Amino acid sequence: MFDIDNINEIWQTIARNKTRSLLTAFGVFWGIFILVVLLASGNGFNNGLNSQIEGFATNSAFVIPTATTEAYKGYQKGRNWEADMSDIQAIGKKISGIEQVSPILSEYSYDGENNVFYGTKGGNFGMKGLLPNYKDIDRCKILYGRYINETDIADARKVCVIGKKVYEDVIGVDKNPVGIMIKANGIYYQVVGVVQQYNSQVNISGSIDETVILPLTTMQRAYNKGDKFEFFVFTARKGHSIKDLQEEVKTLLRERHDISPTDEGAIMSFDFEEIFTMFDYLFLGIRILIWIVGIGTLLSGVVGVSNIMLVTIKERTREIGVRRALGAKPAMIIRQVVAESLLLTVLAGIVGLVLGVGIMAVVAGIVANMPTSNDVMFLDPQIGFGAAVAATIIIVMSGLLAGVLPAMRAIQIKAIDAIREE
Repeated sequence: MFDIDNINEIWQTIARNKTRSLLTAFGVFWGIFILVVLLASGNGFNNGLNSQIEGFATNSAFVIPTATTEAYKGYQKGRNWEADMSDIQAIGKKISGIEQVSPILSEYSYDGENNVFYGTKGGNFGMKGLLPNYKDIDRCKILYGRYINETDIADARKVCVIGKKVYEDVIGVDKNPVGIMIKANGIYYQVVGVVQQYNSQVNISGSIDETVILPLTTMQRAYNKGDKFEFFVFTARKGHSIKDLQEEVKTLLRERHDISPTDEGAIMSFDFEEIFTMFDYLFLGIRILIWIVGIGTLLSGVVGVSNIMLVTIKERTREIGVRRALGAKPAMIIRQVVAESLLLTVLAGIVGLVLGVGIMAVVAGIVANMPTSNDVMFLDPQIGFGAAVAATIIIVMSGLLAGVLPAMRAIQIKAIDAIREE
């Protein structure tokens, strides 16, 4: 163990040449500082990406009917086909790995004229026909009233849920919207709720904030769609792959609509899980690269510490020889040299760690207070507790490593040769 005299001696040895010690310590400081900044920045980009997709089911896929690309069973290629509610029921019954299936029907006014009115106020907004379970896939915040429910679907009620911007522009924030009748595309609907999109960066067929949501059956009747819809989204149960389920869904749809089993172009699908998995692997690769770069930078500092310690041992050859002559054991010499290296490295490393964490905490605060903080791809750039512990362990191990070679050199010095040395 080290007593106060040992610590004072180690400190005096380091302080004997302040400039050299500071320059040596800077290499370790810079290595840890860069490692912390890179790790925090990587976490910041990862957090930013996750915030952009938060609220949307990542284990989901969209399926969109498109024109066939192959002739089959007497049908020419280029045939347009539509999915219907019986397809949704068949998918739910025959494909056990699917948790939720939600069809979507949408209508937009592209001429720029107002299509949604309340009294004299109006605006141009999209229309969507949805089922109640859609909110479990694409989450939204209910600001007033309620969402579409099963009774609305069963009775095809003329009710609607409006987005936040529709409420603000058409009704006005000074009124309770629940129960109000609005006119949308020439038809009156009673407002039963107001919703706000959970994440403004995920817009599936238009932003919920700028949409009038109808029960799917109500919209199908209003636009003479029968039981048809445009496309649907489904989610996978835990333990099931969305990629495999997509193929099962496509196979089932091809059988039900007389589409060639080899016609890949007739059914378009969009796999969110694959995209999110790709990003996970991307950030895993970035984290590995960051550790490699950071540790490489730190090792260069450690080499610098080791070299300086070798120079110090050379300068202290006579001192070490005298100690050996007075009975100092090799273990005592090794402990002294390693302790000097460890103290220098740990001090520099802790300063780098604290400064790096502090600077990134300031950056995190600046980003969080930006007016557009919800739209940036860089959020809360800080390192986790595990990374901080790992960095601390690396600092200690680096200090020990930097002192090993000089310590071995020190114990090779023979007392008689050291005393004779000028």
